[in-house]
Amino acid sequence: MEQTAHNLQQQVELYGEPLGEVVRRITGGLGMTQGGLAQVIGLSAPMLSQLVSAQRVKIGNPAVVSRLRAVSELTDLAVSGGIEPEHIAHELDGIRAATGAYTRPTTAHLARSAAPGQPTGNAGQPTDPPGRFLRPTTYPGELPPSPSARSVVREIQDLFRAVASAEEIQQAAAAVDSPAIAELLLAYGTGRTADALTHYEQHHG
Repeated sequence: MEQTAHNLQQQVELYGEPLGEVVRRITGGLGMTQGGLAQVIGLSAPMLSQLVSAQRVKIGNPAVVSRLRAVSELTDLAVSGGIEPEHIAHELDGIRAATGAYTRPTTAHLARSAAPGQPTGNAGQPTDPPGRFLRPTTYPGELPPSPSARSVVREIQDLFRAVASAEEIQQAAAAVDSPAIAELLLAYGTGRTADALTHYEQHHG
């Protein structure tokens, strides 16, 4: 039991929360099995089970971590109603196919004419399904797409967690005199993505 508690604490320091909580939130929010999630992120089902039960601490493959984060973000969108249910399977296929860092949404269109039945936006150009994970794409004369608020928040969170553990960030927040700085440290360093996104939207622009 002591080893399990230690492993759980290490997962919190590495990922912001125990991996078991991440997996349960995903499987509950998307209505998928743990084995199905393992297939999407490219991990064996027994290995994922060991991580969930804290028999193991760390995911060794960075690409698997990135895909897990992408599925977690998709879950947040699904739960909040930010993506239509019929698009979820398509998104999971895209995440499964990703081989590197999770991809960012882009407003650049991958095609110049809509396929029959595809929704169109301004000037008849096709619109991407909500929450679509795509690599940034540009065409001659176009500016690179701006990153979404969610992708910016995730990068800030990753930066905080790459340089300090959750406990160290909490200690730093307690030590500073400015409540605003303490709030920023906790929101991005130890909070959930949804909470950090709320903070970002309240203070940005």
